[in-house]
Amino acid sequence: MDSKLRRIVILASIGAVLLVGLLVVYADSLTASRKPGADVHPVQTAGAEETAEPVRSGQVGDDLSAFLQDASFFDPEPNPVLDAAKDAASRLSLVVTSVEKDLRIQIVDVDGDPVRGESFLIELEGLGEYKDLDRDGVIYIGDLTAGEYSVRLLPADGYHVPADAVRVKVKDKVEYVVIDDISLLIKTEEEIDAAAEDSGVADALADADRTEIKTQQNTSGSQKLGIDVSKWNGAIDWDRVKNAGVDFAIIRAGYRGSVTGSLVVDPYFEVNMRGAAASGIPVGVYFFTQAVNEVEAVEEASAVIRLVRDYDLEYPIFIDTEGAGGNGRADGLDPETRTLVCEAFCRTVENAQYRGGVYASRNWYNNNLHTDRLGNYYIWLAEYRSAPLYQGYYQMWQYTSKGSVDGIAGNVDMNISY
Repeated sequence: MDSKLRRIVILASIGAVLLVGLLVVYADSLTASRKPGADVHPVQTAGAEETAEPVRSGQVGDDLSAFLQDASFFDPEPNPVLDAAKDAASRLSLVVTSVEKDLRIQIVDVDGDPVRGESFLIELEGLGEYKDLDRDGVIYIGDLTAGEYSVRLLPADGYHVPADAVRVKVKDKVEYVVIDDISLLIKTEEEIDAAAEDSGVADALADADRTEIKTQQNTSGSQKLGIDVSKWNGAIDWDRVKNAGVDFAIIRAGYRGSVTGSLVVDPYFEVNMRGAAASGIPVGVYFFTQAVNEVEAVEEASAVIRLVRDYDLEYPIFIDTEGAGGNGRADGLDPETRTLVCEAFCRTVENAQYRGGVYASRNWYNNNLHTDRLGNYYIWLAEYRSAPLYQGYYQMWQYTSKGSVDGIAGNVDMNISY
């Protein structure tokens, strides 16, 4: 049972108990009012004025709101099961992880979901207190000295906090392994400002020339024709795509927000993965990065691996490194840092037994990356001209962003895999 359903069940149980309690009290009051002597009428003397208003049968007194003065009127009968459920719902625990000289502390409920909307305080051994300022259930602490620490959640009104502190080891160096609890950080577009966060700009468009091939190409030998898609392509008829001669698809799993850095799943990811699989089209995935260091690259790779765990991939997991309009949080990275980000992403992916790859434009490879350090990974080149000018080695070429394929409305990116 997921957390939303469990909360609904708990609320429904509380409502049912209150309703039963009200019905019991109401039935008791009706029974009492109909006992012998309950229907009281004043004795009147012939010709004399009435000394009291007659009371209707079944009613004692004329104050219809008197029950509101009874503090115990709405109290339900004791229900140990319901009390235990309410107690469990208010119990909190900590999930604490370290990637490199840092700690990410997540305050979670009984279902393991981050508790949002509260300014929780934690105490870190020897360093004092830290507050969840943005109330998202996550406290991040960087620039720590490697070693062991104790983390304690301080008391919070309305919640049961752990009595004991959590012991955790702060790692000295990033290990390029999947972060187990990364699912707690993955958000949907309903939780963010997608218009501001999903702001990638295709650098290859600025480099395109009049020789760009926009038609669907015929392939031969080991060459395969493919597409790459995301939410921007809308609903896709994958059977028609398959029948149109498409051999593979690279599907966007998600992106890191260019403003807040949130990890966000593409709203069409699941439906595209299921649709392609049902139509027999082999797939790979890509993730638009805005990581500013290796730690964030490991987070991004971990998020993708969490998202694809229920699907079969025949093509790599790519890190999509492009600009975000000049104002993205990673737009100003130097080539060394950007290369480290790509390496960390691919190493984490490959340590999880997937193939890693890098997507970029010709200009991006030439000016923003040290390509000599990426030779062990699958290189996906974006260059929109009849024949690429890029001098490096690549295994896939995105030759246009203005292709057309039956089953997809509007333009679609077209690729050839070698």
